[in-house]
Amino acid sequence: MGVEEDLEDLNALAESTDAAVDSQAALASAVDSVSLQPVPPILPPVIPSLAAPPVAPVPAIPPVLRPLAPLPIRPPVFRPPAPKRDEAGSSDSDSDDDDVGRAGAVPGSTAEYEITEESRLVRERHEKAMHDLMMKRRAAALAVPTNDKAVRARLRRLGEPMTLFGEREMERRDRLRMLMAKLDAEGQLEKLMKAHEDEEAAASAAPEDVEEEMLQYPFYTEGSKALSDARIDIAKFSITRAAVRLDRARRRRDDPDEDVDAEIDWALKKAESLSLHCSEIGDDRPLSGCSFSHDGKLLATCSMSGVAKLWDTCRMPQVNKVSTLKGHTERATDVAFSPVQNHVATASADRTAKLWNTEGTILKTFEGHLDRLGRIAFHPSGKYLGTTSFDKTWRLWDIESGEELLLQEGHSRSVYGIDFHRDGSLVASCGLDALARVWDLRTGRSILALEGHVKPILGISFSPNGYHLATGGEDNTCRIWDLRKKKPFYIIPAHANLVSEVKFEPQEGYFLVTASYDTTAKVWSARDFKPVKTLSVHEAKITSVDITADASHIVTVSHDRTIKLWTSTDDMKEQAMDVD
Repeated sequence: MGVEEDLEDLNALAESTDAAVDSQAALASAVDSVSLQPVPPILPPVIPSLAAPPVAPVPAIPPVLRPLAPLPIRPPVFRPPAPKRDEAGSSDSDSDDDDVGRAGAVPGSTAEYEITEESRLVRERHEKAMHDLMMKRRAAALAVPTNDKAVRARLRRLGEPMTLFGEREMERRDRLRMLMAKLDAEGQLEKLMKAHEDEEAAASAAPEDVEEEMLQYPFYTEGSKALSDARIDIAKFSITRAAVRLDRARRRRDDPDEDVDAEIDWALKKAESLSLHCSEIGDDRPLSGCSFSHDGKLLATCSMSGVAKLWDTCRMPQVNKVSTLKGHTERATDVAFSPVQNHVATASADRTAKLWNTEGTILKTFEGHLDRLGRIAFHPSGKYLGTTSFDKTWRLWDIESGEELLLQEGHSRSVYGIDFHRDGSLVASCGLDALARVWDLRTGRSILALEGHVKPILGISFSPNGYHLATGGEDNTCRIWDLRKKKPFYIIPAHANLVSEVKFEPQEGYFLVTASYDTTAKVWSARDFKPVKTLSVHEAKITSVDITADASHIVTVSHDRTIKLWTSTDDMKEQAMDVD
């Protein structure tokens, strides 16, 4: 039975093989008939039909599978214990990634090495040095040049116009500063650095002989014998005055009975009680300057008509005209009394300054300026006179001989204001270049350049304490400078219009008076620079202000042609009691 069944199975297998061969042959013939080009048929090898000879019974053989290619043997991997709950999936993926990374690591790569602490420190030092270098280059590239020629060169290298129509030096420098800040904010620091490097390269490529010539032949102007004698005299005078001032300051500091705050309060109280005591028409034209005599008994005024007048102030509330000073051919710009004598100096737009006595006689005429004059001031010794001019210079004159001792340049535009230090060693000048300079009269050097105002400076005044300087200008502010620190000490937003004149109280400097084109004059405390009193009676802009030596009276003159005298009510009561 078993052998017959096997034979039947073999026959069925042969029949199925023949049928498959026949079907493939028919399919090939069909393809040949359809295709455009004859393609040789691909026939599988024909399996010959198996005959069924009588064989001995064969036991059933199980089908044998062909073995696959051997798999690479992976080294045993140590796996950490399975994490709990939610961490299981992430830990498995991380371990697989680690296995892949280890398997893909290339021998000799940095993945096989650990960065040592020394290498890390070296890298940090290198990065810090590079950062410091870049910061220095950035700071150098963002530094705005102060020389106008360098400012123009920087603007040209940045592709900007070197100058605009009507643009001044300070405005050009501000435009460069804003441009550099804009480029830095937009991330164009490389452009600034390239411009800075080009400037350095151009400077280094300059001819060396020119540099040697500049070093070997410095420019200077030899002073006269009179100037040398004047400087020696000023040095002796200033040393004595400074010694007295410092000795008094030490004595007041060490004396327990001295109460400076109480004195300041008393002075401010008097200033707060200021009221209009007298008003007088000074001239047919607007008034431009005023000055008290050293004893406060005389008042000098000048006007646009070129005439200066002297007034007697001893009979207030009325002032009587003493004399008229006629001699200038153009408008008078300022007037000043001598600190030691009853001599008056006037400045005019006719480029001259004149010295007068109280009778109206001309004593000296100072000629030499090339343009109209601005303010005028006496040296504390009374021997010298300082004048400013629109020819960009200020000059020092000898009162006795009328000789010009010093012609001082240093401002880029017209010089307008001038004031001498109480000791006599320094002089301060200001002008339309928005710059104030402090000069040492004993050496002729500019020791300080005070830059802060954004518009022309018209008024300047030293404080009696010796180390404060006040300036006022067209930016409507009054700045208080500390000469010891060489920077602004306080900025007063003083007026609604330009500040035309600034004056410290001459006795102790306890308060400050500013005059403005907003038709007001204001009194400020010198302790905290708060407003104390506003003097507002004038109907036009105030051009000048002055204070008596004992701080009992203040005078203001205006374009409304009037003279206003202000007096404390306490002083008025004392005068009434004296009269009684």
